[in-house]
Amino acid sequence: MNAVKHAEISVHRWGGQIEDYYPIHHFMDCTKELCSDNRHRILHTMWGIKRVIIPIFGHTIVNSDGKEVNVKDLCERDHILPDFRNKFIPTLMDFVGAFDEKELPKDFPKKVEALHQQYAGQKEVAELLLSPLAQTGKMYSLLITHNSWFLQSILPKIYPTPFRFQNFELSPADFFEAMEFKFWMDNGADFPPSAKKSQNVFQSKVVL
Repeated sequence: MNAVKHAEISVHRWGGQIEDYYPIHHFMDCTKELCSDNRHRILHTMWGIKRVIIPIFGHTIVNSDGKEVNVKDLCERDHILPDFRNKFIPTLMDFVGAFDEKELPKDFPKKVEALHQQYAGQKEVAELLLSPLAQTGKMYSLLITHNSWFLQSILPKIYPTPFRFQNFELSPADFFEAMEFKFWMDNGADFPPSAKKSQNVFQSKVVL
């Protein structure tokens, strides 16, 4: 589903015009530039909403009808749930759990630490960059925030960090190449680990 279709859902739910919502929906899918299949949906999580989308767009927006719309609800109800057939909202751990540790880049902990040291003196920035580890407990989750794309394209939209003219030893390809494609990523064809306990409940409602 493209950003216009998501924006049309938002118009139907909240009123206003497509242009009120398109920037958020377009940004949520900016990761399509990094990965051509549905593994790209790392921002389709509460981590993505809380740590990236809301800091950039704010907790609320006001549409062209003058109505205040909650950005968290907008992302959940008009984008993430429709992308997964209104079954579930995956967690960051669902994506990180799809990593194949054998495919991780060589010496990635040292490369992550070297990148992190450039921002370690900025408390709020460092906390954001380390947030995947706090949520998942997996060191390799830091590949999501410690790479050229996140540091050059995402981080400056949240905090006033400078563009760095340098070679980066880690790129988004390093974590997407290590991530296996799972059926649940295919528009909700299956349930991710975080939603397995709700699967029977969902299916029983469908039968009823």
